[in-house]
Amino acid sequence: MTTAQAAPTASGRLRRTPTRPGNALARSRNRWFWAFVTPFLAGLMVFVYIPIAWSLYLSFFDARNTVTPTKFVGLGNYAYLLSDQLFLNSMGTFIVFALVIVPLTFACSLGLALLLHKIPVMQAFFRSAFFLPTACSYVVASMVWRMSFFNGARFGMFNTGLRGLGLDPVNWLEGGSNYWYWVVLVSLRLWLQVGFYMVLFIAGLNAIDPQVYEAAAIDGARGFNVFRSITLPLLRATSIAVAMLLLINAFQAFDEFYNTLNTVRGYPPYARPPLVYVYLISFGEGSQDLGIGSAGTMILTMVILVFSLVQSRILSIGADK
Repeated sequence: MTTAQAAPTASGRLRRTPTRPGNALARSRNRWFWAFVTPFLAGLMVFVYIPIAWSLYLSFFDARNTVTPTKFVGLGNYAYLLSDQLFLNSMGTFIVFALVIVPLTFACSLGLALLLHKIPVMQAFFRSAFFLPTACSYVVASMVWRMSFFNGARFGMFNTGLRGLGLDPVNWLEGGSNYWYWVVLVSLRLWLQVGFYMVLFIAGLNAIDPQVYEAAAIDGARGFNVFRSITLPLLRATSIAVAMLLLINAFQAFDEFYNTLNTVRGYPPYARPPLVYVYLISFGEGSQDLGIGSAGTMILTMVILVFSLVQSRILSIGADK
């Protein structure tokens, strides 16, 4: 059934013309679309885009203990950070962490996905068990790792296991020249995120047509040859997405470093990644230099952008293959 609306004729009179129900339905859908999207857009604008723009503004000012500075310094804050050896060393810590955690998480999540993709029994249980840590808070997990699993040389679950094997305990979080803290940080991040990327790989495996494997079996392909020639190439899109997400998340590492190492004495400043360094400059006791802190966040943003573009170029995202 259609409704009618008035339309002018050549003689100037109004005549009734029918309107399509589809037009009213489309307008109704548009209204509901904006009704649901507007709160999200407002939150995104208030809590993401406006703070980013204000941080960019602050990075060009001398903003000590204030968010409304008046002294313009131009690129002075950027020049200070790029010449600060502690900041440059923290960038090196970031890069080392990314070089370790990205390939390790990629390999472990892919391996778990392959193991659980067609497991004959308790498939849902094992998938849920590995995915569950992703819901855990990084702060809570850091405290558990520091106080329960790697608690000094006398206590902690791992040292208890080492003593049970007749080995000497390790002071995992001792400062100075000790590098055992990397085991703590890497294992913590690996436990927290491997389940999420496992699910992404399982979704990619489910998208592969089983007939491809059947054809390969008829041709005599077995074992690793199937993985190398069929599974891995068909997982290319998923692998690229996982690699990109892992790299970005690695450059955003903060909670595990801050909550695991910041309360332990004796650590050199370069053991802190840039986000922790910038946080201490911006909100640390006796500092609170929001201008330099904002410049640091802009530098990190550019570093993440450059690394992402380089990775996309290397992996040929968007190329027709």
